[in-house]
Amino acid sequence: MPTSPEPPTAPVVPAAAHRSWAGRAVRGFGRFWWEFLVGDTPELLVGAVVVVALAALLAHNGIPRAVTVVVLPVAVAALLCVSAAWVAVRRARKPPAPPPPPP
Repeated sequence: MPTSPEPPTAPVVPAAAHRSWAGRAVRGFGRFWWEFLVGDTPELLVGAVVVVALAALLAHNGIPRAVTVVVLPVAVAALLCVSAAWVAVRRARKPPAPPPPPP
């Protein structure tokens, strides 16, 4: 018994094709800033926000400018050290890659 041919299906159109130019532009702009600010290390973004907040807090509470000038580089250096240690711990916890198969 011959089988009937399947009915033609509509081509699959990606969701991005239905967005307007402005929607694609806004989404691309947001993705650029997310990748630029967060990238692979979101802890650096959080740390930078904390350092800036610390500077604002010191300036707002009347702490002498000389203290702020000393505290900020120390806070940035501490942030970088903590971030480097964090990355080292994550890499140490990652299981080693399997050996390549023999030829």
